[in-house]
Amino acid sequence: MIIYALNMVTPVSINKNPTVLFVCVHNAGRSQMAAGYLKAFGGGRVEVLSAGSEPKDQINPVAVAAMAEEGIDISDNAPKILTTEAVKESDVVITMGCGDTCPIFPGKRYEDWELDDPAGQDIESVRPIRDDIKARIQQLLSEILPDGGATSSSELHVGQG
Repeated sequence: MIIYALNMVTPVSINKNPTVLFVCVHNAGRSQMAAGYLKAFGGGRVEVLSAGSEPKDQINPVAVAAMAEEGIDISDNAPKILTTEAVKESDVVITMGCGDTCPIFPGKRYEDWELDDPAGQDIESVRPIRDDIKARIQQLLSEILPDGGATSSSELHVGQG
């Protein structure tokens, strides 16, 4: 589901890179994988934030392993607390189907991605979640960047050969 607060703002302003905030309760799995993909595929054209309302003390090791299979290292990331300032500075706010609520500010794009929680799951169960996130990130880039998110084929096929 996509919700725009008062103004429809996509693609984001031509004068600055868009900022995307991924929000999940613990900021340890889905939101971290999404941030990892967006950083990798965005090629410096997108500012990426992630946070949670009740962040864990570390990222889910299975999420780290699943992203490593794609050639993306999120092992140095740390869960962060969600702040009003992070929402304010973001152009796009994406919750990860975990029931978190965010402050609503005019001119922001809000989405909720219904995704299974990788917490407590094995790598075989996390891979489809990761792959769903990857497809959503590629779609998001095509919507928020002026060039439609065009990236090199090597960026789109991270971990595939």
